[in-house]
Amino acid sequence: MSAAATAADRDASVAPRHRLDPLLEPQSIAFVGASERPDTPGSTMILSAAADGYKGRLYPVNPNRTSVHGLTCHPDLANLPERVDHVVIGTADTKVEVALRAAIDHGARAATIFSGCDLSDSGDAHLLDRLADMAAEAGIAICGPNSMGFLNPRIGLRVCGFPSSVPLMPGSAALVTQSGSVFSALAFNDQRLKYSLCVASGREITVGSEAYLDWLLDRPEVRVIGVFLEASRRPEEFIAALEKADRKGIPIIALKVGRTALSARFAASHSGAITGDTAVYEAIFRSHGVITVDTIDQLAANLLLLSTAPVAPAGGLVALHDSGGEREMVVDIAHREKVPLATIGGATKDKMRPHLDSGLQPDNPLDVWGSGRDFETHVEACLDALLEDPASAAGVLFQDIRSSSYIAKGFTNAVVRSAAKTAKPVAVVTNYASVNHRALALAVTEAGVPVLDGTEEGLRAIGAMFKHRDRLARSVTVPDPVAPDVVRHWRTRLATGDALDELEALSLLADYGIAVPAMMPARTLDAALARANEIGFPVALKTANGTQHKSDAGGVRLGLADAASLYAAYVDMARRLGPNVTISRMAPKGIEFAFGIVSDPQFGPFVMIAAGGIWIEVLNDRAVSLAPVSLEEASAMVAQLHVSRLLGGGRGMPPADRTALVKAFSRFCMLASDLGDLIDEMDVNPLLVGPHGCVAVDALLVPHRISSSDQSKEKTQ
Repeated sequence: MSAAATAADRDASVAPRHRLDPLLEPQSIAFVGASERPDTPGSTMILSAAADGYKGRLYPVNPNRTSVHGLTCHPDLANLPERVDHVVIGTADTKVEVALRAAIDHGARAATIFSGCDLSDSGDAHLLDRLADMAAEAGIAICGPNSMGFLNPRIGLRVCGFPSSVPLMPGSAALVTQSGSVFSALAFNDQRLKYSLCVASGREITVGSEAYLDWLLDRPEVRVIGVFLEASRRPEEFIAALEKADRKGIPIIALKVGRTALSARFAASHSGAITGDTAVYEAIFRSHGVITVDTIDQLAANLLLLSTAPVAPAGGLVALHDSGGEREMVVDIAHREKVPLATIGGATKDKMRPHLDSGLQPDNPLDVWGSGRDFETHVEACLDALLEDPASAAGVLFQDIRSSSYIAKGFTNAVVRSAAKTAKPVAVVTNYASVNHRALALAVTEAGVPVLDGTEEGLRAIGAMFKHRDRLARSVTVPDPVAPDVVRHWRTRLATGDALDELEALSLLADYGIAVPAMMPARTLDAALARANEIGFPVALKTANGTQHKSDAGGVRLGLADAASLYAAYVDMARRLGPNVTISRMAPKGIEFAFGIVSDPQFGPFVMIAAGGIWIEVLNDRAVSLAPVSLEEASAMVAQLHVSRLLGGGRGMPPADRTALVKAFSRFCMLASDLGDLIDEMDVNPLLVGPHGCVAVDALLVPHRISSSDQSKEKTQ
């Protein structure tokens, strides 16, 4: 066998399972720019690499030294005793390009770059572009530039130029962040959080957050992944990763920043006006079950709970308290955050009653603190009873535990023992986030009961745990599809790029099973009167001159009861807006909703349901998702709206047909799924929901202006 064949066989035998394996699980690493100068990345990256027990081979590289921190130092990559998997570049910006070229020539399959690689102040604005081109041509995976690196506690590896004395133990959480400060905050401060991987992705010139997610989702130890996201640079990979997470039942916790207001590109429709730039991420997250948070504290609490707690069964929260006042506060916040409290049975109350001092009532949540006599035994017994209740899904002790308190020690001992007897999640939540409890909190967490800091943070994490549970158990019902020839007809029509008038837009809705009123066009007064007689008074008169928002232009007249009123309305409207009009049957009164489709330049179309009518943009009461949407998810989106409370009736008004609204929106989402790539924006506003169904009375559709190449693709479909 030739030497070349032997080398090829050896390379094939160590081929990575995933393209990020050489980056995140390297067998050997070279450190370009290694140094012994204190408090520098060049020194820290060597000292940190094996601080947690990494067994791989480490090679400092610096032409000016023969050793660095006890390791033999090599003058350049060409003089290393082997081809390394990974090269860490810890040099100044001006030297990065040469270092990366050397890593590529060496044959490394991965690199980490700490520096920002910005030389624009020196007149070189294209360094990053050159690095990206070099990396793409070579197929090398790069963490960074402008990255703080990554931590892989499972193999004891730190690739990081910044020191920390906190020992890192492997765990089931993972963090992918585009912010180095968030990396530093969540990786190096609290040993309760234990990671499989923690990575600061930096400027992502070859490896984005999406690829890290994909890699993590194949790790059997990963139970939850946190993402700090400014923007996805690779939308298709991002969607694919979220679909993979949803399919595997692994929750993603996202802190999305940079949520802007109205975008100028969404100027044509109400739907675009009230969604704005951030709505597409809301839609993506909702569609794939991503749990969203607003702060780093919330992100940490969710990671801690979901990485340690088992999946909760059906039911609500049971809680123990040592304070009546704090119990009331927790109940108020739980109501606001929609965290359900379990309604316990009489048998459970009977079990607790002997363990409560006089004046304390067995209930949930339970104030268990009385005289303090033998309290540890009583706390354990009461929590046992609460967790055994069939209505309970999880148990929490809400207490401001302190490391120096015998009371806190007794309470947590009881909770740990109780947690060991159940398969349900059990946690401790402090109502004051700044209690002095570091040692106790770590011990209790490592005993299997996570300690979460802050009432709101704790309850939001519990709520997220319940939402994830419910998603795993969700039903998915979809309406019957429309006939293929209907889809082909409308794809052909929309592919022309020509505008649809209101009649045609409503015809599209009707073909998708959404009720619309009888409507006819007219271009003269005589024709308008004839159409009205054919449809039957009362009628609605609308301008058909191409005005997008007819009401704003005075182009809508409703409830015209006879020929005389239609005559006067038509003459006025024709004089102001032109003779072309539509005559439609008056829809029955109902609660006004709106449906919408908006196309994002990166991610494509998403759908919206909102409070409708003329106040749509003022109320800004809406929910968004990707299409298609199941009947169950459509129902949840309707329930999210404030206006949905009106569907129940009251004050002399009968209940409206919620089921008809849910079905109509689900069918509208099917329309978006079938045709959304050919639609820039679409409004259905208003859609009136009454006791006997719902009807769409107005529609605006802006087709997507596609290129000739797009048209060619469309013809081949």
